[in-house]
Amino acid sequence: MNETSYNIAVVGAGAAGLSAAIAFAQDGFKTVLIGALDTRRDGRTVALLNGSVRFLEALGVWPSLRPEAAPLETMRIIDDTGSLFRPPTASFVAGEIGLDAFGWNIENATLVEKMAEAAKAHEDLTLVPHFATAFHAGPEHASITLADGSEIQASLVVAADGRNSRLRQIAGIETQTWSYPQSAVTTILAHDREHRETSTEFHTRHGPFTLVPLPGKRSSLVWVTSQKQAEQLSKLDDKALAAEIERQAHYILGTMRIDGPRGLVPMSGLSVSRYGVPRLALVGEAAHVFPPIGAQGLNLGFRDVASLRDAVLDAFEEGEEPGSAETIRIYQRSRDLDVRLRTAAVDGLNRTLLAGMIPADFLRGAGLLVLSHIGPLRRIVMREGVLPRVGAPRLMQYASAA
Repeated sequence: MNETSYNIAVVGAGAAGLSAAIAFAQDGFKTVLIGALDTRRDGRTVALLNGSVRFLEALGVWPSLRPEAAPLETMRIIDDTGSLFRPPTASFVAGEIGLDAFGWNIENATLVEKMAEAAKAHEDLTLVPHFATAFHAGPEHASITLADGSEIQASLVVAADGRNSRLRQIAGIETQTWSYPQSAVTTILAHDREHRETSTEFHTRHGPFTLVPLPGKRSSLVWVTSQKQAEQLSKLDDKALAAEIERQAHYILGTMRIDGPRGLVPMSGLSVSRYGVPRLALVGEAAHVFPPIGAQGLNLGFRDVASLRDAVLDAFEEGEEPGSAETIRIYQRSRDLDVRLRTAAVDGLNRTLLAGMIPADFLRGAGLLVLSHIGPLRRIVMREGVLPRVGAPRLMQYASAA
C-alpha cells in the first residue's frame, strides 16, 4: 500500500474544503485536498457577506470572483404575511456602516470553479481526486484510506465532506437533525427592470421569498414554501413558473424568464455535539446545516475554516501539532457560540413565519419596526450580520482587507 504524509489533509472539494486547502498551503503547511470537484449548475447561488469577501481576498482568489458576482448594496425586507401587525418595508443600506456592499452574490458552481483553478495553481497544494473510504486517528497521526487503496497520513484531517460526512460518522461525533414542513425552489432569473443592487426578501406565511442580484438584469431566487406548493412549482414549465414568480414578487422586477437550471431543496438543519476530536476537525456542512435563509450556510463555513486556521497557527506557536487535542480545543471554543447563535436566529425567524400566531407576528413586526427607526441599533445589527466583531478570525478582520 502506498503511503504519503502531510501536515494537513482536507477531505471534500466543495467551497469550504477548497478554502481550507488554499489557506493552509498558503501558510506553509504541506497540504493535500482529497475529493472530486462537483461544478454542476443547480440554480443555487451564495451571497458572500463582507467577512467572507475579506477571507477570499486574503486567499488571493477574490480578483477572479468579483467580475462574476453582483454587489448587495441594499437589503430590503417586505412583510407579505397578511399579519395584523404588518410593519412597513425595512431597508438596510451598506453605506450606513461604511461598506460599499454587504456582500456579493455569485453562482455556487462559478465559485467552486474559480477556487479550484486557484487550488490547482498553488505549488504547495496536492490535489487527489479520489474519495476517502476510511479514517483512523492514531497518537501521532491520522490515516485516510482512499478508494484506490492508497493511504494518506496527516497530523490534522479537515472534514469538509458535507452534511452526510463519512469522517464525522467514523469519528463517532453525534449529530442532531431536524426538518421543516417546507422546501425551497431555486433558480436563476432574467428580468426587465434593474435590481439596483438590492436584495429583496418577502416574508410570507410559508417562508421567505428572496430575490438576490446577479450581474446584469439577472437575479437568483430562493422561494421557501410548503412542500406541496414547492413540488407543484417544480413541475411547471418555464413560462408558467416565471409567471408565478412575477406574481409572488408583486412585479417589482417586471417580466421575468427562467435563465438557469432549477433546484428543489428540502428544508432541514443539523448541528453537532462537538466540532472535532484529536486529529479531526469539522468545517462547513459537516459541522452545521442551515435552511437557505439569511445567507448563513457557506459564510459560516468560511468562518469555520478561518477560525481553524487561527487555532492551528496559535497552537503551532506553542509547540503543538496541527491535529493535537489542544488545537481542537481552541477551535471548539472559537466556533461554539457563533454557530449556536446563527442557528437559533435562522430557526427562530423561520418558525415565527410558520407559526401564524398573533404574539409571534407582533414580536417579528415590532423588531423590524425598531430596526427601521433606531439608527444605532440598526447599524449594530447590520455589522453583526455581515461579520461578528467579537472573535472574528484574523483573515476576516477589517485590517486584512485588500
